[in-house]
Amino acid sequence: MPRATGTFSIDSWEPDPYDEAEGAALSRVHIVKTFDGGLKGTSTTDIITGVVSEDSAAYAGFERFTGTLDGREGTFVLHHNATSHAGESALSWTVLPGSGTGGLAGLRGGGRIVNDDGAHSYHLDYELG
Repeated sequence: MPRATGTFSIDSWEPDPYDEAEGAALSRVHIVKTFDGGLKGTSTTDIITGVVSEDSAAYAGFERFTGTLDGREGTFVLHHNATSHAGESALSWTVLPGSGTGGLAGLRGGGRIVNDDGAHSYHLDYELG
């Protein structure tokens, strides 16, 4: 299975808190990113975050990527799922089946995001059918 790797930058992060009750703060966040590497392009992401403290948080959401994947142009949607607790984190994403367009029609796969003190990298293992 091919693997695309690279980095991305967060161009904007727009949180909208909607429930800041005791136990966890819940927010909607709109994010705009720029990708480099195997993925070249931009994306918009909307996530729901739950934050207990700096040591405990989670989010889930969807991201629409527009650009190229290893030279093939189109769009697709990623489903995000992430948790962090006590220094351990798991940030994964999967391609929403059937969401690929253009040269990325039939795209399937998944991978991980790494946040290394603000430096973001990714990998995406994929198949094009």
